[in-house]
Amino acid sequence: MFASVAAHYLWWIVALVLIAIEVIMPGYFMLWIGIGAAATGLLVLVMPGLPLLAQAVIFVVLAFVSCAVYWYAVRPALQKDEQNDGRLNRRAEQLIGGRYVLIEAIVNGRGKARVGDGQWLVSGPDLPAGSTVEVVAVDGTTLKVRAA
Repeated sequence: MFASVAAHYLWWIVALVLIAIEVIMPGYFMLWIGIGAAATGLLVLVMPGLPLLAQAVIFVVLAFVSCAVYWYAVRPALQKDEQNDGRLNRRAEQLIGGRYVLIEAIVNGRGKARVGDGQWLVSGPDLPAGSTVEVVAVDGTTLKVRAA
């Protein structure tokens, strides 16, 4: 009787150990096996007379299912979030295609535009202050613009 009552606790302890291993050595894999162990513990709680062999088989199946869920559903969603266009740390390049207002007229090819709460040097055709410009390229910290 004691072994069957406490069996679900054993599965939950295994789940916690596996998740702790995941915390120490991250990689998502042990987390999902730990989820399989926790689900097995829940199943054993609902069906306390389940033989040990059946528990082990259920654990293996649930571990494979949870890993498959990670591999085919969660992982692709995470990879979409991680993908970027390579401009993460290149702030000026992120501004290409954006439209901004000139706060200083472009005279002799040089001026300033308001970008967010800051100012950026711009180069392009002579335009009066207040004109809207579109960023077409970047040269160092200078935005190359055209009239929008």
